[in-house]
Amino acid sequence: MARLSSATATSAGGIVVRYKDAIPQFVVGRRRREKDGQTWTLPKGTPIPGETLEETALREVREETGLTVRIVSPLDAIRYTFVQRGTRIHKTVHYFMMEATGGGLEDHDHEFEEVRWIAFEEAPELLSFETERTLVGLAASRLQQEAT
Repeated sequence: MARLSSATATSAGGIVVRYKDAIPQFVVGRRRREKDGQTWTLPKGTPIPGETLEETALREVREETGLTVRIVSPLDAIRYTFVQRGTRIHKTVHYFMMEATGGGLEDHDHEFEEVRWIAFEEAPELLSFETERTLVGLAASRLQQEAT
C-alpha cells in the first residue's frame, strides 16, 4: 500500500450577518458534489498570492454570494483533513464576522448553485459539515453576547 504524501492548505471566508425583523440571519450556499450530491456551506476560498486572509475573505464572499461586505471582527479558524489525488491535505479555514454593504445574492458566481439567507436556528439541520455548524454556533453566541 502506497503511503500518502501530505500538504497544507489555507482558505478564508465569512459569516455574513443581517437582521430581519430583529432575527439574525446569515448567508449559506449550496454546491453540487459528485460524491455527496450537494452540500450547504459557508462562503470561503483560497488566497491569491500576495493577498492577506482578510482580502481573501472579502473577495471570496463577494464572488460566491454576490454581496459586498465589510469585516466586523475575526471569528475563528476550522481545521480538517481530506485526501485529494493521493495527497492528504491538512486545511485551515479562517473565518470573519461580516456585514453586507451592497450587492445582491442574485449576483453570486458559478461556485454555488444557490445562495440564501437563513436564520441561525436553521444551521444545525442545513449545514453539511460539523465544523461549520460549530463555528456558526460560536457566531450566534457572540451575537447574543453583543445584544445584551
